[in-house]
Amino acid sequence: MRLLFIKLKHIGDALLLTPTLKAVREAYPQAQIWVVVREGTQGILEGCPQIDRLLTAPAPEKGRRRLRDWFSQIQLVRELRREKFDIAFELSDGDRGRWLAWLSGAVSRLATRHYVRLNWVARHAITRFSDTPWTEGHRVEKDYALVRECLDLPEVPPELVFTRDRSQLPQSLVGFSRCVVFHPSTRWVRKQWPVELWVRLGKQMQARGLRVLVSCGPDAEERAIADAICEGVGGGIASTDGATRWAELAGVLYRAALFVGVDTAAMHLAAACQCPTVAIFGPSVPRFWRPWRNSCHLISAPESELALARPDFLEAVSRTSAASVSYDRVLAACEELLSAQPVVA
Repeated sequence: MRLLFIKLKHIGDALLLTPTLKAVREAYPQAQIWVVVREGTQGILEGCPQIDRLLTAPAPEKGRRRLRDWFSQIQLVRELRREKFDIAFELSDGDRGRWLAWLSGAVSRLATRHYVRLNWVARHAITRFSDTPWTEGHRVEKDYALVRECLDLPEVPPELVFTRDRSQLPQSLVGFSRCVVFHPSTRWVRKQWPVELWVRLGKQMQARGLRVLVSCGPDAEERAIADAICEGVGGGIASTDGATRWAELAGVLYRAALFVGVDTAAMHLAAACQCPTVAIFGPSVPRFWRPWRNSCHLISAPESELALARPDFLEAVSRTSAASVSYDRVLAACEELLSAQPVVA
């Protein structure tokens, strides 16, 4: 059986597909599993051994399209058509994914139509739609439920996948075993927690005798935030400066005492590595994006909690911010998770 999974979304979304891939591999060990993700997100799937072939599609933004992107997209379609897939699962909920499913030539092409606006492309590209409601559950469960309608899988999805044997610990970060990892930044500014609160928390972790590593992406603004936190905390703290690959960050997280971060791909990677997590939430829905099947404390901004109770919660919560998340609540969550761990000599 040849299976195609299409997930043309962001980095964290790609990782959230891995429980479904793991379940499919365990149920169908002889299946060929191909995955197509958006270019730039593939690195976080390096730790997923269930994938036979991982391909990328060019980013959709018009300002980033180049002539070679159109050529590579043609080559992608040709490669997919040669495989003659039995089933294509379109999990992006967008026209690009639907087109790709259609052009792949897969015999059956599945997608959801619950809470999704369907147009001409969707109606012609997809052969079978799922009506399973997913807005009350986690995004892992959304993908899993769609695939489970077609394949015989267990009722409950497994954990996220980034296997330890595919992680790497760079020599430069060996001294940060048993550290606390901060991940303060994301492309969505309203998800960020104030720098001064990260500094206070960093000093408190140092007072506990723990080193702190600030993780960040390569974006200049993210690196500047990480530098500001390091400068405010002082010695015993370092930044990845946007230079750490996902496999290397996984190597740290497998050994770390604690991860503290905002709702972003690094938070999901911490869950995949079973690193105890304090997740700071603002303008996003916790039940959709919380750390999946991991020891964690999830702390939302007060106005976000109020917004989530409204009928228009998706729009209401998107206007809130993580800036008002209580420092005392975050610190208490950190202390509780650290105190629950065995003492390491």
